[in-house]
Amino acid sequence: MTQPAPRSVILGTGSALPSKVVTNDDLAKIVDTSDEWITSRTGIRERRVLEDSKATSDLALLASERALENAGLDVADLDAIIAGTCTPDYQFPSLGCVLEGKLGAKEVFSFDVNAACSGFLNALSVADLFIRSGRINNALVVGSDVLSRYLDWQDRSTCILFGDAAGAAVLGAGENGDRGILSTQLQTDGSYAETLYIRAGGTKKPATRETVENREHSIYMNGKEVFKVAVRSMEDISRRVLAEAGLGVEDVSLVVPHQANRRIIAALAARLEIPMDKVVVNLDKYGNTSAASVPVALDEVRRAGRIADGDIVLLNAFGAGFAWGASVIRF
Repeated sequence: MTQPAPRSVILGTGSALPSKVVTNDDLAKIVDTSDEWITSRTGIRERRVLEDSKATSDLALLASERALENAGLDVADLDAIIAGTCTPDYQFPSLGCVLEGKLGAKEVFSFDVNAACSGFLNALSVADLFIRSGRINNALVVGSDVLSRYLDWQDRSTCILFGDAAGAAVLGAGENGDRGILSTQLQTDGSYAETLYIRAGGTKKPATRETVENREHSIYMNGKEVFKVAVRSMEDISRRVLAEAGLGVEDVSLVVPHQANRRIIAALAARLEIPMDKVVVNLDKYGNTSAASVPVALDEVRRAGRIADGDIVLLNAFGAGFAWGASVIRF
């Protein structure tokens, strides 16, 4: 009899945050804003900013080491490293490759997935498929971004939103067929590519003196359009991923959403008819940390004991592209 494909189980998680805290009051000293204005519109009170001497891989390394320790595994146990990021250390090689070197991993393959704020879910999906196929047994999945390096600190519509962080999860082939990643759904709509993006620095518009002077190397966002599409898209894909797993909204124990804006999270919860006490929110402390937001929040609730054996946890995210995704996991 053919053995069923193994499900990917989350063996451990870890996260890392810079020590430097930038409060709303700090931002009010450099841009026309206030703590009340930011908090009422976003739910964010402070965010973390990485020191100049550090890079994305430094945060990723610390989160990865904590995830491996939490999983009770050694670097030598890994078969793959997949990083979700849109702010790697270099144009190339990949963040995954740089992280592999810093970890001292051997006989693994590594690469990046760039889906902006959905990067961790995309990387998680790829790792899950490798494990289900039987090609690998264990994988390190990382979401790490340092968006502070791409902010225009004179643009109050974007500089108030983002922070730096890294989160990681170690996946393994599960022995119990009931536990693990039950379903993952991913989707994109490239017609919104220039709704949330960095205008210069790529091959379409390489860096010049003019692009720097015009601040075209910082994040541009049409916030109203992002809000409108994000809520609708995340609701739809959350329902689809639950249906594929043979579950309903009523079966969900906890939702770990991308931490972009409290209004988006609250609107999504209302549309899914899930009470806010089942929704993880930590953006008040960290802001939008892009690909790191979901794994950081997941690590925090695991370590706080908010996830019990058998719980159904729904992860969902939305980011530039537009790219969005959702995953259902039974712990």
